Amino acid sequence: MIPERLSHLLHEPQAGDDKYSRGVLGFVTGSERFPGAAILGVTAAMRVGVGMIRHVAPVSVTNLLLEVRPESVAGFGRAQAWVLGSGVPVDDEVQVANIREAASQNCALVIDAGALELIDYSSLAPESCILTPHAGELARLLDRFGKHFDLDYEAVVAAAAITNQVVMLKGNMTLIADPNGEVRAVGPNSTALATAGTGDVLAGIVGSLLATNSVGEQNLLDVAELAVLIHSEAATRAAESGPVAALDVAEQVRNVVRDWMPA
Repeated sequence: MIPERLSHLLHEPQAGDDKYSRGVLGFVTGSERFPGAAILGVTAAMRVGVGMIRHVAPVSVTNLLLEVRPESVAGFGRAQAWVLGSGVPVDDEVQVANIREAASQNCALVIDAGALELIDYSSLAPESCILTPHAGELARLLDRFGKHFDLDYEAVVAAAAITNQVVMLKGNMTLIADPNGEVRAVGPNSTALATAGTGDVLAGIVGSLLATNSVGEQNLLDVAELAVLIHSEAATRAAESGPVAALDVAEQVRNVVRDWMPA
């Protein structure tokens, strides 16, 4: 089970709810080279319980996504949060432009993969975003600012301070830091997560928790911590049936959320 202090971030739909009141989450993810990132992130987000998904991608990616997740809506529109960058190479000019458009919409962001190198962090509201790099991506992000650190702890603290955002350094022991220097270590996480695409799943979980909880009324460290816990538990459950693929993890998210929903 999860710590009691995190349970308020999970919500059962209420009698007066509709798809908008339950939160709208946008994605600029996937590309011709990495189309699966779109499916993985969107599936995970839906399984957390967000009310509606918008998705922006090349036509081929959109068509593939709609075959698997027909509930998603293609194109820009209003959203409480956006997930940016999963499966997007930095040389994909169309998706890069879409990432920058979404980042300008003054809402909560999950900044992942290719988007980490593209965002002008000085233009963002403080502590409105969660960055989700792995170690290599974090090193490249810090290199933009002329910084280098040998220790993961120092690197994640510096990245949070420099960007003025919450930074989640993914790993078997995930480190999450905010700009004030608070750090949480979450793990050890399931070893079944050591497979392609699980980072895309995590980004979708983070995004859904942001969209379903009002920014400014929540602690982004709590959101990030809960996302990591859900992700790891979903992988553990998926592994009970044998070797795990990322989509298996995404599909297990609903069962974890069901079991962890507050009474």
